[in-house]
Amino acid sequence: MRVEMLIVPDCPNGPVLRERLELVLAGRTDVELAEHVVGDQAEAERRGMHGSPTLLVDGRDPFAEPDAPAAVSCRLYRGADGRIGGAPSVEELRRVLGVPGGADRAAGRAGRGRLAPAEGGLREVQQAVLRSFAATGAPPSASEVKSAAEPFGVPAAEVLAELAAEDFLTLDDTGHVQAAYPFSAIPTEHVVQIADGPAVWSMCAIDALGIPVMLDTAAVITSTDPLTGEKIRVEFTDGKTTWQPTTAVVYFGARPGSGPAAAVCCSYLRFFTTRATAEQWSGRQADLSGAVLDQAEAERLGADIFGPLLSTPAR
Repeated sequence: MRVEMLIVPDCPNGPVLRERLELVLAGRTDVELAEHVVGDQAEAERRGMHGSPTLLVDGRDPFAEPDAPAAVSCRLYRGADGRIGGAPSVEELRRVLGVPGGADRAAGRAGRGRLAPAEGGLREVQQAVLRSFAATGAPPSASEVKSAAEPFGVPAAEVLAELAAEDFLTLDDTGHVQAAYPFSAIPTEHVVQIADGPAVWSMCAIDALGIPVMLDTAAVITSTDPLTGEKIRVEFTDGKTTWQPTTAVVYFGARPGSGPAAAVCCSYLRFFTTRATAEQWSGRQADLSGAVLDQAEAERLGADIFGPLLSTPAR
């Protein structure tokens, strides 16, 4: 598959489309990505450009209206939620490029998702750990983990070790739960106040956005822009989400290499007050790749990854 970006000089939305394409196509070796700067109307007509930026997939513009004229003007895209933007969303790019399982890959488990298998007590123990965090803000006691694993005839320590090996949770040097995505037992900058429940720490921004959906409850997320120190607040209530400031975004990034999400990407999934601060901060990080997600994209990602974790029966 050949994917081409067509932009005019200094197009402000060219970098937005490029970083979203790099995120969607990460790890794909069968895709050739090219970028062309179009200088005039004649070249726009020759290349099939319908405004800047234009995406061509094997020579076709999947977002163009029938009989849309060639143009070198700025282009706007309307998302499925009705929002207008200067580039297609990550979700829309996945759709037109035929890239499935974007949320699973984002979860850091190579497309396998965050829900543990039911076999061997893995899901039972995972869900027991998650419910303990949701109810108390802390992982379960050793006896509670033992009770969850006991019906399967497997020692609790073995179940925890397997869950850690498959990156469903992390353990400290003594074998105690240190984190269970989306929760952290260690303080982080992302605090989620659960309605009628405890305040909990999340592993990252996407994890924080997934907690209210996973628990089907109202909640208030507070975090900090790592560049400016300004506060960010996201409130889930009555089926609505309110962001403060209204310009806030999420940066979704990862460093190269393998390992648990806690080590590879959690430090790079962060809230920012504006796209500008997210881009400035990410530009200072060596070997970091990723994309700035708007609010709707970040919310969908959190919901897709964490929404099913407690709604899917353990057996």
